[in-house]
Parts: sequence; structure tokens; C-alpha cells
Amino acid sequence: MRHKEITIYDLAQKLNISAATVSRGLSDHPAINKTTKKKIFALANELGYRSNKFASNLRKQQTNTIGVIVPRLNSLFMSSVLSGIEKIVNNAGYNLIIAQSFEQEAKERANTITMFNSRVDGLIVSLSSDTKDFTHFDTFIKKGIPIVFFDRIAKEIDATKVLIDNFKAGYTATSHLLDQGCKEILHITGNITRNVYKDRFEGYKKALEERKIDFDPALFFSNDLSEQAVQQTINEVLRRNKLPDGLFITNDSAAAYALTILKQAGLSVPNDIAIVGFNNDLISQVTEPAITTINYPGNEMGETIARIILNRLDDDTDPSFTSTVTLNSALVIRASSIRKKDN
Repeated sequence: MRHKEITIYDLAQKLNISAATVSRGLSDHPAINKTTKKKIFALANELGYRSNKFASNLRKQQTNTIGVIVPRLNSLFMSSVLSGIEKIVNNAGYNLIIAQSFEQEAKERANTITMFNSRVDGLIVSLSSDTKDFTHFDTFIKKGIPIVFFDRIAKEIDATKVLIDNFKAGYTATSHLLDQGCKEILHITGNITRNVYKDRFEGYKKALEERKIDFDPALFFSNDLSEQAVQQTINEVLRRNKLPDGLFITNDSAAAYALTILKQAGLSVPNDIAIVGFNNDLISQVTEPAITTINYPGNEMGETIARIILNRLDDDTDPSFTSTVTLNSALVIRASSIRKKDN
């Protein structure tokens, strides 16, 4: 059975002072003497009084909350982004409401309704893999609620986007494998309707083109990068007469699983097949061999996103809010791809 919530009026009645005095005392107002403040706080603690910040914020037309919608939380990259966001917004007095779309447009749409009805002051989004219609963000735009897209962005929406140069990252990863002597490079990636995977794929093709190697559709797979999808893809490739000598796969967890399957099939990594992953997750460092990968600065991305949205909340006329911010990424070379030793 829930107990009645203690109010400032209850405190005022017991202390025989006005509710206004209690309110000022709880806010540490200098007009209230220390003895009275001490009595107010002591009674508040004794009775379990909780300040009603929600009602206070509604009066100020803000809730000091920022909504975040991500595809999934079971990702080290996403966790590092959220950690960066939370660190900055918490220091500024804001809290986060976090929701997962589970890679479904319908769930993402439902999440935006929840965020809007929760009166979030701003919204941060990384799109689900199958989102094609962006009208569920219209209510935020019409209301003037700032939106920041990161990683998986909506190019069609006039809002700030924070990402890395995925084309360059895909090009760099593939070029590295080519430099190691690979000529048949298998590329496994996510849904290429999303910018991150499409751009990495275009970078992969560009690197091949520059080396006069024709793109082979049989060496390209687009799926959800789950264990099941990776296993199915690798098993299909292993049944071929001619095997690839390189693998560029755009997720480190998927890369680690692919590496395990290939080794179980009797292949040597990197001698038979060299591997490059993506994100620089911890798992890429603990496999045998450790996996070459693209470092995706998740924590830095999170902090950047947070500062952008906080600046916008402080100044809703900020003209730079609709810009695209591109962070640096870098190739981290490890044993999984090194086939040529430097002399």
C-alpha cells in the first residue's frame, strides 16, 4: 500500500511556519535563517519528503531530461557513446531517458511517442536498420525540440549529425588488406540502406577499383551481423571451391565470431585469410590473433553529441545546429591482418 506523499504544506503545518518559508528553506534561500533551515531539513528527512521537480520543471516549460533512442544497448560502441553523453549532460543538470528500437521502425516510432509525451527537452537518435519513414520525428521539429542524429543518421532531416567518415574508414580497411597481398576480399556488412554500412561499402569498392580489381557480388553480404547471420554467411563461403583471402566485416563482435568459425574450419588467420573488423571493441583485443579494426571513438562521440544538444538548449537560435560533425577514426593494425612483415 502506497503512503501519502509528504508535501511542503505538511512540513509547514508541523513547523507552524508558512509553506513559502519551507519552500525557500529547502532551496537554501539566503533570506531564511540557518536555524529555521536546519529544522526544515531535519523534518523533511524524518518524514521522507521528496521535492517535486517534475511539477517545478513543468512550470518552467522544461523537464531537464534528454531522450536517447538507439538500435540496441548490447554493444560496447553504443555503451561508450551513452557513457560520454551521460557524463556531460549529468554535469549540466540533465538526465537521460534511454530506449531501444531493437532495429525495428515500429518500435522506434513508439519510442518517439513516449519521448514526446515525456516532454523531453531534446532527442538523440541512432536509427534502426529498417527505418524508411522519418515522419515520427515531425512532432519534435514542429515543436522546436532539438534532435541530434549520430552514427546512423537521417540525411533527409535538417538536424545536426555526428558521425565518422565511413567511406574513408571502409576504404582504409580494404586498402590495408590489399596492401597485405589480399585479392579476393569478402565484405560482410549491415543493412546498406543505412548510411554507415552504405558508405563503408562504397569505400570498399573504391579501394578495389583503384587496384584494378573488379567488384565481385559473390564476395558481398549484407545482413544483420548477428551470430546466426555470420555463421550462415561464413559456412556458405566455405563451401566454395575458391575461398577469399581477406575479410572486411563491419563489426568487431561479428569479426571475432567469423574468426572462430574460420579457425574451426582449419584455416589459418591471417595466412589463409586476413581479417579486419570495425569499432575497436574490447573483444578485438582478446581474440587469437587479435583483430585489426577501425577505431570508432564512441566516448568522444557521446561527449560531442551532449555538448551540441546542450548548446542548442541554451541558445535555440544557434545557426550551427544543423551542421554535420565528422570525428576522426583510425586503423588499428593487429595480428589478424599482418601477412607482410616490414623489413
